[in-house]
Amino acid sequence: MDKSKKLVGIIVLIVFCTFVSYTLYKWLRFGTIDGGSIIFSFIALSYLLNWLNWGDHNGAKDKDELERHIETQSAKIGYYVLMIMACLILFISEGVSNLNDMKNYPLLLVVGLTFVTSPIIEFIYSRKFKN
Repeated sequence: MDKSKKLVGIIVLIVFCTFVSYTLYKWLRFGTIDGGSIIFSFIALSYLLNWLNWGDHNGAKDKDELERHIETQSAKIGYYVLMIMACLILFISEGVSNLNDMKNYPLLLVVGLTFVTSPIIEFIYSRKFKN
């Protein structure tokens, strides 16, 4: 790995640590949660993980069959993990077992969309090859 790629990785790590530290500081010191810092922390973390996996913050450029298989399987597993986590967050944050008692409608819509996103994409993608 050349020096410029190492430098990018170090910069991404510093950015990630800065955002996480700032978010934690505001939460612990002032009791406020900064949504923008949380989102940017996750974006920086995704760049960092791409850099650790592929040696490039944007992912692998020329992918062989194994790398494509790893990406495909990771995407499938990640989709289902995200679906489960969204459901858990909904039920834990609302603290109810009755779906009619939930008041967080945007999160309820997100959880609902997690159930239909994959089938819709698979339907559209299969039509591409069947026609």
